[in-house]
Amino acid sequence: MTYKIEHAAVVGAGTMGAAIAAHLANAGVSSLLLDVVPRELTPDEAARGLSLEDEAVRNRIVRESWERSRTARPANLFSDRRANRVTLGNIEDDLDRVAEADWIIEAVVERLDIKQEIMSRIEAARRPDSIVSTNTSGLPIHKISQGRSEDFKAHFLGTHFFNPPRYLRLLEVIPGEETKPEILEFIVEFATERLGKGVIVCKDTPNFIGNRYFSIVNAYTLDYALENGFTVEEVDRLTGPLIGHPKTATYRLLDLVGIDVMGHVRDHLYPALEGDEFRESLQSTRVHGMVEGMIKRGWLGRKTGRGFYKRAEDGEFWWLDIDSMEYQPPAVPKFESIEKHKDEEHVGERLRLIVAEGDRAAQFLWATTSFGLRYAASLIPSVSDDLLSIDNAMKWGFMHEAGPFERWDALGVRESVARMEAEGEKVADWVAEMLEAGLDRFYQREDGRAIGYYDPASRSYVRIPPDPRVIKLPELKAQGKELHANDGASLLDMGDGVLLLEFHTPASNALDEDVLQLAGVALEELGKEEWRAMVVGNQGKHFSVGANIFTMAVAAQQGDTDRVEEAVRALQSILQRMRASRKPIVVAPFGMALGGGAEVVMAGSRVVASAESYIGLVEVGVGLIPAGSGTKELMRRRLGPVMRIENADVLPHLQAIFEQIALAKVSESAEQARDMGFLSEADRIVMNSDHLLAEAKRAALQMAEAGYQPVEDGQIWAAGRDALADLKMLVWSMVEAGYASEYDGVVANHLAYVMTGGEVSGPGWVPDEYILDLEREAFVALSAEPKTQERMWYMLENRKPLRN
Repeated sequence: MTYKIEHAAVVGAGTMGAAIAAHLANAGVSSLLLDVVPRELTPDEAARGLSLEDEAVRNRIVRESWERSRTARPANLFSDRRANRVTLGNIEDDLDRVAEADWIIEAVVERLDIKQEIMSRIEAARRPDSIVSTNTSGLPIHKISQGRSEDFKAHFLGTHFFNPPRYLRLLEVIPGEETKPEILEFIVEFATERLGKGVIVCKDTPNFIGNRYFSIVNAYTLDYALENGFTVEEVDRLTGPLIGHPKTATYRLLDLVGIDVMGHVRDHLYPALEGDEFRESLQSTRVHGMVEGMIKRGWLGRKTGRGFYKRAEDGEFWWLDIDSMEYQPPAVPKFESIEKHKDEEHVGERLRLIVAEGDRAAQFLWATTSFGLRYAASLIPSVSDDLLSIDNAMKWGFMHEAGPFERWDALGVRESVARMEAEGEKVADWVAEMLEAGLDRFYQREDGRAIGYYDPASRSYVRIPPDPRVIKLPELKAQGKELHANDGASLLDMGDGVLLLEFHTPASNALDEDVLQLAGVALEELGKEEWRAMVVGNQGKHFSVGANIFTMAVAAQQGDTDRVEEAVRALQSILQRMRASRKPIVVAPFGMALGGGAEVVMAGSRVVASAESYIGLVEVGVGLIPAGSGTKELMRRRLGPVMRIENADVLPHLQAIFEQIALAKVSESAEQARDMGFLSEADRIVMNSDHLLAEAKRAALQMAEAGYQPVEDGQIWAAGRDALADLKMLVWSMVEAGYASEYDGVVANHLAYVMTGGEVSGPGWVPDEYILDLEREAFVALSAEPKTQERMWYMLENRKPLRN
């Protein structure tokens, strides 16, 4: 049978259920979202004369839950328009409508009896061919389906989404003993391709892989920290980006999750892990006392405003002194080993160097890392048959740069095991057997990628099959596919006659002279007969955060306006050449594409964007305006089509673009970027970021095969002096009302001048070069202003804008 999912039902509209429905909507899947009916009226409902039988009352809980999810920040939805894909109802009146669903996801409270009762009711209402899953974080799958029919169990499995589902890639899929193999295969593929998930197939064991590993290791980390006198601030300094973990580190993450939730997990997980010797870390009296004390005070983390951190009146986050239970102002903890090795680029090598030192920080990181490695090894084969799944669970579910076995390889398996054993710690038998066989690594690597991993069952390496949907740039380079390179960029051969221009400057792929020089080389190379198309993309943290502010600030401070103008002209020239290319150039943005990065996006023949692309022209934040062609390009894209309509009113559209640039608005998704004019209707959005470059290459080849010709539209609508007066009035009112500073007004008036055509007296079409000249002149003039220079240096030093 061929399975498909076009419509789903989510039963349970709590935080997770509503967010799952939102992400299904992001993926283009409509859903029915259900929750319980209220048992009593609110005072407002009673005052309005409503009864428990009124639909407005019966759907109140689901409606309020969906509204919280719809308006949450960070946003669950790619765009507000996606909300219309979710229909609301309640379990009592509308459960029979799950018969319309291809996939029914149960997401009610984590109580086995309630889940079993809901499954009984779902079975009575579902279509025989529909897929049913439970979104449990750790309850036994086989018990949830207990008492259900053979057909139900054949179509049933666990799907554990991580919160928030839009942003955390991990999806743990847990088949039951009776689950059809084709159902499992279909859900894995659907979740990977349509939902953009990193899928791990798990065994039906307590808390599966991700939460189990995290809970045990986190409990040990807290206990070690308390026993050895580490402060909250010190622990988060040591367990965040320093070791390849997110900024939330340890205590900030607990504040985010909820300290009461941590206590709940501890109380329920310990009895479920009978036979797991590592579970004793959950019973730490030190950790228990700390957590219970905070729960009694109502300090539950971010949701109550106080936890291990609180935001002080000065806006800074103060940390909690566990001994005194008083909050302390922030400071950056200093450790000799950290200061010595913090600048090592590779996180695994950085950790190896630090744990070889002897100070408190090194001892902490060795103890917690050693425990985590030994625990990861102990999970094979009882929890997972393979180490790859454990590594991926921690990378996809907790945003770690490396999984425990990748980290162990970086430390040196043989050396670290010897140290563990010298300290009286025992490693899993299979690790010792691997070393005895003369095998020193968990992963085999070739051409920059892992090609195999050690399998304890066969006592040999198992090949990792390459995924044709995934292109990894280190592999291309290891295969000798790098044609040209400098410190800022590389030009690679992707195969099939497609080039790849990669930015790789240290500062989040900022655009500097090296990048522009290599881009010029790339365009020359593309002109050669053997090349069919080019992709512009990379695999850094962000696509590009824009121009290199430092070099611009130095030139401006030195009064070198010629250098500033030359840099802007060079960027304009490259981007104009990209637009005029006779061969297709596909830009593949992801993460942040800001300022000049956004201008690169708009210079492509086509865009294939990661769904999580945050695009915006943010130059006003440093006292400048977009001048690499960004202002001109938004005018072309958003004003041009409107002004070709007879009797069109330019002002509302002009004002919308003006406000977008003047307020430095950044899209919250690629779909929102389309609404803002950065993407066109012809551009594609890819849910799985791992597939981005391969999809961009495929689009480039399709365009080449279709006989691509560039769009020749070099005319821009200049609205003239009357429109300029209107925009200046808008700026004046913003300054007068206190929404903008006086200097914000100066910058905005420069922008208004450019957007209305400068000195043109009346509205009309002008060549794009005319607007480019105005952009450049305004940029150079503003760069000479002391307040703009103050903004640039403040941004460089503080990583946030200055309102001066």
